[in-house]
Amino acid sequence: METRKVQVTGGATYTVSLPKDWATDNGVEAGSTVEFYPEDDALLLTPRSEDDHQEGTLDVTDLAGEQLTRAVMTMYVSGFDIIRLAADRIATEQRRAIRDATQSLVGVEVLEETTDSVVIQDLLDSAELSIVNAVSRMRLIAESMLEDAVRALVENDDDVAQDVIERDDDVDRLFLVVSRIFRATLRSPTAAEALGVSREDCFDYHSSARQLERVADHAVKISQLALKLGEIPQAVADALVALHDDAFDVLEKSMNALVAEESERANELGHAAREAVLEIDEHTRRIDDMLRGLDPVEAQSLGLIVDSLSRCADYGGNIAETALQKAAPRP
Repeated sequence: METRKVQVTGGATYTVSLPKDWATDNGVEAGSTVEFYPEDDALLLTPRSEDDHQEGTLDVTDLAGEQLTRAVMTMYVSGFDIIRLAADRIATEQRRAIRDATQSLVGVEVLEETTDSVVIQDLLDSAELSIVNAVSRMRLIAESMLEDAVRALVENDDDVAQDVIERDDDVDRLFLVVSRIFRATLRSPTAAEALGVSREDCFDYHSSARQLERVADHAVKISQLALKLGEIPQAVADALVALHDDAFDVLEKSMNALVAEESERANELGHAAREAVLEIDEHTRRIDDMLRGLDPVEAQSLGLIVDSLSRCADYGGNIAETALQKAAPRP
């Protein structure tokens, strides 16, 4: 850390010198323009970038399949608008993995293909993306997936179960968008200012989005088990529907607390959600007792479903905790 004394020039202008090493490393010299961003009682300074697009190159010679797909996603989340994938020769299998990656990302398309490279570009303006809207969309999809997964189970409906599994891709794509926006706000105060959301709030939304992604994953798990199970006892079905309703209520309260504009309302909903999680523990124990009289294989599968619903409530409790922190007074 370096310190500087504030000077007064011209009788009215406050000035402060910049550390030379920092200025040199960031290409700041006489005549350069820098940008200032007030953030509560702090003032952030950054060099003005002349290039609106961040470009990155990745050598994919030794990457293929899932590793290559994941590498492309990582470049996207890291904030690159143009991603150049290079090798001595791009194999057919590699091109297939790259296409799979682009289909898993929002607004990304292949811009150029040659023998030794593939260039993909993010066509969306990140500054116009709303992290709040993306998380709200994740909420709607994840909650509907969980509801439909339980319906598929109790009604023995394989079509609904399969539909839930397919919808998981939508949640994953939105989570990558949220992660990209969040990381952009960490790198540049410009991104946070364009969003109109503080970086602390972006962290809270990103943390909550991770919990929603896990809810969607458990909805998929329930649906996969539903495809293997046949008709289940009515008493167990009724108990699972009731457990789902309780878990859903926790998610609703916690998400409403997260987006509440008034801290009093956020605290009320957040504490109510946290208290409801404790009640679900007793609910799950009663269902576990019901399963002991069933066929062991069926009981094991249903026990996994009970565990998934309980975990979804826990994830809602985590969101509620985040909402309470978001609503707390800040130093």
